[in-house]
Amino acid sequence: MATTDRLGLPISTASPAAAAHYQQGIDFLLAFWPGAAAALDEAIERDDNFALALAARARLSLLQSEPHKAKQMIGRARDAVAVNGTDRERSHVEVVRLGIEGTPAQTLKLALSHISQWPRDALIMSLPLGGIGLFASSGMPDHDQARVDLCEQYAGNYDDDWWFESHRGWAHTENGNVAHGRRLAERALALKRENATAAHALAHGLFESGAPSEADAFIADWLLTYDRCGALHGHLSWHQALAALDEGDVDRAIKLYEDQVQPSAATSGPPVFVLADCASFLWRLDLYGHNAGKARWGDAATFVERAFSAPGFAFADAHIGLVAAATGNGALFDAWMNGIGQRAREAKYPSGEVVPEICRGLMAFAAGNYRECAAHLEPVSHDFIRIGGSHAQREVFEDTLIVALLRADEPAKARSVLQARLHRRPSQRDETWHSEAVRKQ
Repeated sequence: MATTDRLGLPISTASPAAAAHYQQGIDFLLAFWPGAAAALDEAIERDDNFALALAARARLSLLQSEPHKAKQMIGRARDAVAVNGTDRERSHVEVVRLGIEGTPAQTLKLALSHISQWPRDALIMSLPLGGIGLFASSGMPDHDQARVDLCEQYAGNYDDDWWFESHRGWAHTENGNVAHGRRLAERALALKRENATAAHALAHGLFESGAPSEADAFIADWLLTYDRCGALHGHLSWHQALAALDEGDVDRAIKLYEDQVQPSAATSGPPVFVLADCASFLWRLDLYGHNAGKARWGDAATFVERAFSAPGFAFADAHIGLVAAATGNGALFDAWMNGIGQRAREAKYPSGEVVPEICRGLMAFAAGNYRECAAHLEPVSHDFIRIGGSHAQREVFEDTLIVALLRADEPAKARSVLQARLHRRPSQRDETWHSEAVRKQ
């Protein structure tokens, strides 16, 4: 028997209860809301040959850094869909499988082909989007525009859908159309407040608007109804901690970090989120003239050892570079550089030399060799975008370049970087650095 999902696509299951649990699980997954695993597990319990539920559970397991479970689930999904699946379901399962077992380039190509035929297949539509999605991890320098183009191409298929408008808003914000992106994120939240994807999009809109106090207040209020086990809880708290830093409240920023962001606190976030949030916050503390402390950096290093066994994902690798530099861990640095080099030789590292140059620059900065740091970072600074993530996340590497240039007595170059950033968004810190650069010229 076939029924339909929330967006009207047929789903093959003999159990209405399984279909209902599946739809709930998909909505929780798209909203980064707690309960997705339980709902999908219940759907599979009601129908253990429910291919779409098995594929969704595989996708969730991958996000939770459970690769063995992801492969097990997608294997079951392939067996099930071969027996009773539609063309759409077989293609859906294959895209998810490639996302687990293939390369980002392969997955992106098939995902876009699938979307062209079934644009309302929200789980597959979600894969190219976001800061660590297929576009962002492709190494392409124009992935901000690619996300906007994809969203606008298919916006008419979604009719003000709460999930789609969340990603559409984030895409426009990251591509420089901040006011429009904020409006879309606010509309998505109005459609469904229990939606961490929209809250996250609005947090970025407020960051890009240079509105730290507004961001702080919004996130503090919204998090009151978002359980700590939500996958984006720690990351949204990171945004709040950055806002506190921007407002000059260092003690509060550190308390937010310790209570909600550090590895022992952010227990439910995907490891790549936890790594990026911890490493970039601690690096900023040191960079801005505060003391992150050896103990906090030690905790971050322990998390890296536990959660990451080898390089391969550029966004994570660049943040591991922060940890290696801050802790003086030459062995970690060498292992990651060797691993990246090997993947590059196998044509499996699409961002090219950006991450190695970032990591070399970070090691030089930590050693006090600011001119050397700038020599590594400046030539690739326009390619920082190729590591993926967001402007807010990549800005830590630009910050490092700016401070290195100021300390290396290169104020004109620092001023040039700062003028470009201030053209993009207001920032009191950038204004202060800009004034310092002007004084030094």
